[in-house]
Amino acid sequence: MMGRMRVAAALLLALAACAALPSRTAANKISINWKPNTNYSDWVKEHSPFYKDDWLVFYYTAGQADVVLVDEAGYNKCDATNSIYNYSKGRNFAFQLNETKTYYFICSYGYCYGGMRLAIKTEKLPPPSPPPSAKDRNAASFARSHAAVLYAAVAVLAALLRMV
Repeated sequence: MMGRMRVAAALLLALAACAALPSRTAANKISINWKPNTNYSDWVKEHSPFYKDDWLVFYYTAGQADVVLVDEAGYNKCDATNSIYNYSKGRNFAFQLNETKTYYFICSYGYCYGGMRLAIKTEKLPPPSPPPSAKDRNAASFARSHAAVLYAAVAVLAALLRMV
């Protein structure tokens, strides 16, 4: 019985720690199916916002595409002549957005003219929301906001106690 109590206490402590974490603590990994005849302007709208330290992972067919980092002029002209970086090996390429700026990617195989180009504007990660002050929070709102976490903790605890 004492073993069950320790397991239950450890589980509740771990769940409480997870619930206290901010909503975003690490960089996102964003996958891109990098292929011809795709309008990446729409893709950017669907996946925004992008934050500093996020990762873009380009998946493409080897020998049929590449990923070229260019400046704005190269992006607008679909010109890889003065590329900043060019990756054409393998079937995927991971790139970290490590600055707050606009990144420009194109495919130099001619597909850029058909929309195979990407402009990503990164922003700083917004600071976490401050916790509400004690005078602004009442027992009812606290209970509503934490009911789901509490319910999940009780369900997991019950399942664990049945296993031990």
